[in-house]
Amino acid sequence: MYAIIETGGKQYKVTDGDVLYIEKLDAAEESVVLFDKVVALNNDKELKVGAPYVKNASVEATVLKNGKGKKINVFTYRPKKGSKRAMGHRQPYTKVQINKINQRAPRKAKEPAAETAEAAE
Repeated sequence: MYAIIETGGKQYKVTDGDVLYIEKLDAAEESVVLFDKVVALNNDKELKVGAPYVKNASVEATVLKNGKGKKINVFTYRPKKGSKRAMGHRQPYTKVQINKINQRAPRKAKEPAAETAEAAE
């Protein structure tokens, strides 16, 4: 089973147990996040494609780490003008591990008071 989720403006193909580096999320380490923007879902029998998202589908993941990527050096230069500038950039990321792919929303439990009222009639 796999799912295609959307987060941070990008799409990722995920399966249970995958570890991903995604755009920075506002979540603490060891917390559980829920991705509800599931674009497609394959359960080994059929492929469900959303329009734009699959209804009642979600992916549960655990945040392993928040950090910054490797530094890239950006150098701008204008010839014959004597103008140059050097900058650096480190893109923040969140490392997550996929725990579970949910195909549908969990069923609501019936209220016990309603069951006893039906049995009394």
